[in-house]
Amino acid sequence: MSGTPAPVIRVDGVSRWFGSVVAVSDVTFDVAPGITGLLGPNGAGKTTLLRMMTGQAATSSGTLTVFGQPVRDNPPLYRRLGVMSEHETVYGFMTGRDFVRMMGRLRGVPALEDAVDRAIDLVDLADAQHRPMDTYSRGMRQRMRLAATLVHDPDILILDEPLNGADPRQRVHFQHLLRQLAADGRTIVLSSHILEEVEQLAETVLLIVNGKLAASGGFRAIRAALNQRPYHVRVMCDSPRKLAAAIVSLGSVDAVNIDPDGAIVVLSRNVLDLQIELPRLAQSAGISLRRVEPLDDSLESVFGYLVEG
Repeated sequence: MSGTPAPVIRVDGVSRWFGSVVAVSDVTFDVAPGITGLLGPNGAGKTTLLRMMTGQAATSSGTLTVFGQPVRDNPPLYRRLGVMSEHETVYGFMTGRDFVRMMGRLRGVPALEDAVDRAIDLVDLADAQHRPMDTYSRGMRQRMRLAATLVHDPDILILDEPLNGADPRQRVHFQHLLRQLAADGRTIVLSSHILEEVEQLAETVLLIVNGKLAASGGFRAIRAALNQRPYHVRVMCDSPRKLAAAIVSLGSVDAVNIDPDGAIVVLSRNVLDLQIELPRLAQSAGISLRRVEPLDDSLESVFGYLVEG
């Protein structure tokens, strides 16, 4: 008999389409307590998945449950969810405290003023709580929005691009707070299109591209998969044919071509070694390097490789 607890969120064969557009295609995964990162380029289907997790959108096929219950049209379950959308939903004329209080009142929170105090203290904005929110920086508004998401003490947090607009200091505070909330037993799902952001926070990563689950697991395993993908690197120098002939011998190089404009295009599965070997090689051959740049170092190309692979 297995001692593994039931997942908090279960997504089983879920698809969602809008007319002829498929936003999510046959996605299956489980979410356990802790921090799970939903990573993918803009338009990959992350927000549609989050909307289905929170009951705001129905699945076209498949099942989605939270705490073992269907989430769609389930108001008692919504009381256990805290949702922070990607788009700012604040009234600039309201003070931060009024905004958090309003959200607590809509949730029917008892001992409302105490709950507002706790939520604002958590995001470290007590000093700014009586200022209108249109005087806040973008990062401060994000933190006060998180306070409004926390005011009813939810078990699950669904956060869509929560660090947008936060400066480095605010990001560190935000990350520390999310880790603290996860350590208290909450389940947190956050979406992002920034690889490093998810790496710093998430224990489990779900890679989404074109509405499909490209890969999932711990970040080290995901990073190892990414490191195996081939990269195209463009090299400009003063003697391309001579350098290209020398580059072929490097162990980090799979293929070499010369473009009509004289640029060398190198295909490599070990760019870190190439970055070290290339300057040494050029120096020993008396060749001046002018420019070295990756041609496909975008999230879209990374996920495209994972899906095709």
